[in-house]
Amino acid sequence: MDPTRQVIVALDCDTRQAAQAVVDRLGDACRFYKVGLELLTAVGPQFVRDLVAQGTEVFLDLKLFEIPNSVAGAVRAAGALGVSMVTVHGMGGTGILAAAVEAARDHPGLRVLALTVVTSVTDSDLADIGVSGSAEGQVLRLARLARETGCHGVIASPREVAPLRALLGADALIVTPGVALPGESAAEHARPATPRAAIIDGASHVVVGRSVTRARDPLSALRRVHADLSPRRAY
Repeated sequence: MDPTRQVIVALDCDTRQAAQAVVDRLGDACRFYKVGLELLTAVGPQFVRDLVAQGTEVFLDLKLFEIPNSVAGAVRAAGALGVSMVTVHGMGGTGILAAAVEAARDHPGLRVLALTVVTSVTDSDLADIGVSGSAEGQVLRLARLARETGCHGVIASPREVAPLRALLGADALIVTPGVALPGESAAEHARPATPRAAIIDGASHVVVGRSVTRARDPLSALRRVHADLSPRRAY
């Protein structure tokens, strides 16, 4: 896969000017961006439309967790923007996941991904909300639910990629935030790994954020991520 589309750069910015500056600086080296709740709330959906119009793919990270009818409406709206991926909380259960998948059918290019366990969450955090067992166990449990409801893939930390690939098979998308280059801080991510380790284990995409967007030279930082992915072996 082309690393310019396999590496998703998270535009975790609070202004359109800051986000566009990153896009302009990276140019053709990145063809896939993540837009999350901060940027979408700050600048609105027109920026997403503009990214799509520029020929880039957009991962709209909404983490939808609402009644099924509202989730379906949000997925349809995401599809109308032309985005390639949208996220729904796996913890929402069968009704929410199925509603999202059904709503996406009108937009053949849209993929519904189930968020399993956020990369900052630990086993003790899960215990606080009454979920027994490990983060990996919860990830796999929600991944099975995502598969059964027809989701196109999942979001999980790089630590869970290998068992997820074994569970979901070769065609599922596995998108992994929480990656860091050797020697870099994992920041708030509790279950990190390198981009290369994630890809070797079977991730379809890796998400990088501040290590690129807040670097003194974002393009050089992104090229270091690309270099970490090569050589790599197929799963």
